[in-house]
Amino acid sequence: MIGYGFMGRAHSNAFRKVGNFFDLKYQPVLQAACGRDEAKVKAFAERWGYQSYETNWRKLIARDDIDVIDICAPNDMHPKMAIAAAEAGKMILCEKPLARNGAEGEKMVQAVQKAGVPNMVWYNYRRVPAVTLAYNLIQEGRLGRVFHYRAKFLQDWTISPDLPQGGAALWRLDAKVAGSGVTGDLLAHCIDTAIWLNGPIDKVCAMTETFIKQRKHNLTGKVQRVGIDDACAFLARFKNGSLATFESTRYARGHKALYTFEINGEHASIAWDLHDLHRLEYFDHRDEGKIRGWRSIHVTDHGGDHPYMDKWWVPGLQIGYEHSFVHQVADFINSLDTDQPAQPTFRDALETQYVCDAVLQSAKTGKWEKVKHVK
Repeated sequence: MIGYGFMGRAHSNAFRKVGNFFDLKYQPVLQAACGRDEAKVKAFAERWGYQSYETNWRKLIARDDIDVIDICAPNDMHPKMAIAAAEAGKMILCEKPLARNGAEGEKMVQAVQKAGVPNMVWYNYRRVPAVTLAYNLIQEGRLGRVFHYRAKFLQDWTISPDLPQGGAALWRLDAKVAGSGVTGDLLAHCIDTAIWLNGPIDKVCAMTETFIKQRKHNLTGKVQRVGIDDACAFLARFKNGSLATFESTRYARGHKALYTFEINGEHASIAWDLHDLHRLEYFDHRDEGKIRGWRSIHVTDHGGDHPYMDKWWVPGLQIGYEHSFVHQVADFINSLDTDQPAQPTFRDALETQYVCDAVLQSAKTGKWEKVKHVK
């Protein structure tokens, strides 16, 4: 595990729990954690049960007793760490987004393909049972032809002009490290889910805004220009002909992590809200008229009707955000002896990266931009 912040904890929790709830051929062993601050990474390793720790990620990758590298470092470190891990023959899990841009992502994809190592990106919302159920319903054709897709991801934590940028806690506000703002951080989740549910995105038309133009940098102590996007909204056309709207901001008072999507098809519609993540809203026009209406599906059934829930509690007892990571670890491990890799792979995540690139380019040009696709 490279990194010991929020995602380091979320992933470690998943590795520790997955064997208790899923029947796995291979059981994870928390061999080593890695971070630059020795005191902090040592404390992290002890708390989460890692057998050792390192302060140099290259030494970690070189160790013969490690099979999987999990990258929870800032975005600018993803390419060099992933490429080094691939060249060392390690399996790789990488936090999202894949990289800061498509060009970096392409090098990562080439590296894992050349090495032939299993790889996956942590777009964990796919593994929320209600979202997986939405995917299954769409695959069954219940919605029919899809007309509309709309998604938003709203936060409010960067509104204060006194908030600095850069450093260990605030690297997401530093464009050189993060690559972009809400586009790569929040909208990347929305885009990955959308591609998974509704297929490739063909073209986009976007606008972005940086509301606070300058912030003090934690590392230099100087007031510097802010290079990330604080807010982004874009229109999109999917290859299947459906229309889409996407919106994200860190300037929406009252919202800490409001992620929602809705899909409207010729027969039915579905909607999901992260704040009520165990429920899937479903409307089917083919229902008898007098009882037709939106239904709220409580996705907790353990009898096989609802994805993943047979591994958890009795019907009616819901699970939470952290369980999506457990599901992703289970899917990755169970895929190792099959011909079907656990998605999204680096290659899958590169598609999302290309959409992010097109969105940022469109915001600069003010024009519709075609989305590049993985060859």
